[in-house]
Order: sequence, then C-alpha cells, then structure tokens
Amino acid sequence: MKDVGQLLSHFRKKSGLTQLKLAQELEKNGVKIGYRSVSSWEKNVCEPTVTVFLNICKILNISDVMEAYFGENTSNPFNNLNEAGRKKAMEYIALLEGYNNGEYLKEKTVEERLKDDEHLHVVEFPASTISFIRVYDNRVSAGLGNFLESDSYDELSRKDHNVPADADFGVRITGDSMQPRYINGQIVWVHQQETLEEGQIGIFELNGDCYCKQLHYENQQAQLISINKEYAPIIVKEGDSFRTFGRVLS
Repeated sequence: MKDVGQLLSHFRKKSGLTQLKLAQELEKNGVKIGYRSVSSWEKNVCEPTVTVFLNICKILNISDVMEAYFGENTSNPFNNLNEAGRKKAMEYIALLEGYNNGEYLKEKTVEERLKDDEHLHVVEFPASTISFIRVYDNRVSAGLGNFLESDSYDELSRKDHNVPADADFGVRITGDSMQPRYINGQIVWVHQQETLEEGQIGIFELNGDCYCKQLHYENQQAQLISINKEYAPIIVKEGDSFRTFGRVLS
C-alpha cells in the first residue's frame, strides 16, 4: 500500500471504527489524542509517531505491518499461503500448542511463572507521601530554540510548587516569544503526549531545536506560533524532523 494515511483509513473502516472511536481506543492504551489527529494522519498531513502507530496496529489488528504497508513480507512463513492454507497452518499450530502438556511451547518468562504461582504472596509497602517532578535545566527556547532532552535536571516537590496532578515534567522558558503568557525563566508544567490538537501550546522538537509554541495548521501544514507577534511563525516543512514532547498545562 505504501501510504500510511490510506493504510490507517482502510484498516480503521475494516474494523468498523470511526475516527473518534479510534482516538478513544488509543486513549485507553495510554495515548491521548483527539479525533482530528486521526483525520490529519489519514489525509497525510502528518504521520503518527512509531509508538502511536504500533498502538494503532494493535487496536486495528494489523498483525503484519510489513505486509500491510509493502504488500508482502518475505520473512513471514505465511507469505505464500492463501487463506485456506493459512487456516490449515493455524489448525496445526493449535495442535502443537496442546500436544503433550505443552512440549512445543516456549518457556515462560520469570514474570509469567510468578503470576502462575498461586502460593505467591505479595507484600505491598505504603507509597511515599512526598512526590517529586523533574524540571529540566536544558531550557526550552521561546525564541531561538535549543535541546530539551538532557540528563541534567532538578527534582522539585510537587506539593511545594503546586504542580498540576497530570504534569509529567517541567521545563524553563528561555526568551520572550511567548510573552506575556510565559516569561523568560518561568517553569511550565507539561503533560507528556505525542500529539496535540489545533491551538494547543506544547513543547516541540524541530530539526534538533526545542520550542514552546502554539500548534497551528494552515493549508495542511503545521506551524509553530509565538504569542509575541514580533516573532514570525515557524513552518514545519516536508522532510523536517518534527516531534511533540507534550502539552503545556500552566
């Protein structure tokens, strides 16, 4: 098929899901997006991240992504079988799974064996009453941009800094492009998610630089907008490395 948008649309409709229902199913899997993002993917305005795409494949029962995208998967032993042949192969696999008390089944992991142990007693310890959140020292630019991801960060008490419950990390604003809403040096709290809706403010990485901007779409092209009108929109062009780190809460 070699078209991500067409692939997603085909399997979504095959599964009987609306764009809204797919977005809701993704949220159940820990991926919080809006249905407009699904529409953007299917129109090839942008593409989902690898993590989101794999969750979609799970929901839509796309078991062989290679075959779905390229039309074939030469490493799949089912590749040259028709539907009748695949059915016979699955019947044989079912026989092997039940043969001689699981003689041909793979060995279970430690975690799986522990779950099967009826005599296992789990002792639960009370959670710490003090909760901390990371605030990255590598500041997010509200002007020129620099790297967000860093091993250098501070840990602040959530309670002492009135951190929103759904915040996953904090970053410091650099520059004046988001004034008057956010000022230079201010900490903003971010909920980590891989897609944002039109008009939401988030933390983005574009070609190695990180920004705190408002997301806007114009002529099916993403733009990063500053609140300070002295700064021109940053256009996300085809072929750019573009990633969303999360949505700004404060």
